[in-house]
Amino acid sequence: MPIAGSDWSGEVGEEDIGAGYVSDVSRSPSSDERGVTSMGGQPEPLLPDGVVAPILTPFEADLSVSHDRLVAHAQRVLDEGCVGLAVFGTTGEALSVATREREAALEALVAGGIDPGVMIVGTGVTNLPGTVHLTRHAMELGCRACLVLPPFYFKDPDPEGLFRHFAGLVERIGDDRLRIMLYHIPQVAGVGLPVPLVARLRAEFPEVVVAIKDSSGDWANTGALFGIDGLTVYPGAEMPLLDVLDRGGPGCITATANVNAGPVAEVIRLHVSGGRPAAEAAMEGVRAFRLLMQEYPAIPTQKRLLALRLGDPIWATVRPPFLPADEAVGIRLEERIAEL
Repeated sequence: MPIAGSDWSGEVGEEDIGAGYVSDVSRSPSSDERGVTSMGGQPEPLLPDGVVAPILTPFEADLSVSHDRLVAHAQRVLDEGCVGLAVFGTTGEALSVATREREAALEALVAGGIDPGVMIVGTGVTNLPGTVHLTRHAMELGCRACLVLPPFYFKDPDPEGLFRHFAGLVERIGDDRLRIMLYHIPQVAGVGLPVPLVARLRAEFPEVVVAIKDSSGDWANTGALFGIDGLTVYPGAEMPLLDVLDRGGPGCITATANVNAGPVAEVIRLHVSGGRPAAEAAMEGVRAFRLLMQEYPAIPTQKRLLALRLGDPIWATVRPPFLPADEAVGIRLEERIAEL
């Protein structure tokens, strides 16, 4: 049942998300026209070395997506040093946002001046037609890549079934612009991407499966992924950042970039410029900030911090099943941050 005063409850019907669906969004300009390559066209990194922000999704008081706040926040984290945006990932409450809402929000970002060439868009849902639908929409807007979860409702799937899901996505899109960043977060999704499966997908679709976000928190798993030829590996947090950079990784995709992007970006800048000791020193502050944030529920707390910093209480709004963080909690956290 829709919430009173809200228009966010609608879902896309099966007739809208079939494998043959073609979005009515206008095709994005070509890479030559935009000066950057969208999904495909060259074997270059998806993004420059740096930190990617999995941006929060702001909501209005009636729980509809706040497009103006979303655009402003995206620009803010880019201005603070992020090289890219992961839109509608876990931190963006993606699985609490309906298909049409995701499309409208993504269109609002592009219309608001955010370069689609820096956006990696979460498109993985529990069914193949829905994943195809969202992936095609992101491609039509010229987004750099898609961040794709495995189908996660049915647990303990055979790796062959997971392979067929991703192969089906590639085949149904049938477009050489497609670039996929796999998304491994088994502790949340309940279904992961075993390293042999990732290696198989990379070998079978080397021009498409180009990267992975490993949010498992398991460094042994992340290290094994670095052994897959040509695969770009992003950890889903900043704690192993120096080790990742030492192994040739480009940086990290971390939720704390929503509220602490600059210091993380500085660690990467120092490391890339050859200043390993300086990067280690800078990492101490980044590590302390992360450990402090891990004491709190991530999404509600970061939204509360933004509400306080921006003087905008609506920013603290979350969708159920999350509960908003109390203002007093945010105030105390800001005091603790100042003491770091």
